[in-house]
Amino acid sequence: MRELVRYATLAPNSHNTQPWKFRIDTDRIDVLPDFSRRCPAVDPDDHHLFVTLGCATENLVLAARAHGLRADVSVFNATADAIRIDLEPAAPEDSPRFRAITKRQCTRANYDGKPVPSEQLSALEASATNEDVAAMMFTAKRDLETILEYVVAGNTAQMNDKAFIAELKQWIRFSEPSIVEHRDGLFSASSGNPTVPNWVGKTMLNFVFTEDSENEKYTGHIRSSAGVIAFVSQEDNRESWINVGRCYERFALQATVFGLRHAHINQAVEVPEVRAQFADYLGIGEQRPDLLVRFGYGPELPRSLRRSVDQVIIA
Repeated sequence: MRELVRYATLAPNSHNTQPWKFRIDTDRIDVLPDFSRRCPAVDPDDHHLFVTLGCATENLVLAARAHGLRADVSVFNATADAIRIDLEPAAPEDSPRFRAITKRQCTRANYDGKPVPSEQLSALEASATNEDVAAMMFTAKRDLETILEYVVAGNTAQMNDKAFIAELKQWIRFSEPSIVEHRDGLFSASSGNPTVPNWVGKTMLNFVFTEDSENEKYTGHIRSSAGVIAFVSQEDNRESWINVGRCYERFALQATVFGLRHAHINQAVEVPEVRAQFADYLGIGEQRPDLLVRFGYGPELPRSLRRSVDQVIIA
């Protein structure tokens, strides 16, 4: 059961805050939010937090199957703030997606611009959908340039938001000793940046972390990508956000199986005013665009760390 939790903790999560807790019973594991690790500036309604719990749930389900357990997932509590995973013996079911859990990473770097074969695009799109979540894939340059405009608009708004900047800074780990000590947060090397002592990094950040430099970075990221995928849920509530997380994680693992990298460009869906405009562009009416992810062929970067299983299991 602890090994299943370990696989769950390898799931992607916003700012690498790891906002999860796990409760183990004889034949059941509950996935719970850790609101002490929420990010109120970038994620005021905890949307990303519950998407993260969905990602962890998907990893746990895949790991359970590989270890000879069938997982039945349900969301419970009146506020839908807990996920119950009942487990029972079954024939072991290994899969390429399960084996990809330990290899998957969000790669925040330029890709090489090469197109993805059409049959793989179809498989990626299929992996990212279920009855409640739709995936909209874009590979044409004209579409990517339009999406870039929304990302830049969102990024510009965030770079001028003092609360957003302060929150982001507290989760950046500039040095190897810092990331080893905390085992959470955004390791600078994972974004292709040099590792430096924390005091140096915090001082440098004030000069290099600017609206123009960030917009230029995301311009390069999107223009070098093979495509972008948007995740859209039918409902805007916690249970739907959890489903989005499960679909996104299936996409991320399938992309890893195909040798692809991916990374979030969620600025377009994190700023409410820009999100509404982006929803109009997608033609989805009142539905919420939940996530925006780019993908393509790119380098492997140093990995972010995770806290130990002992630190996330509760009684």
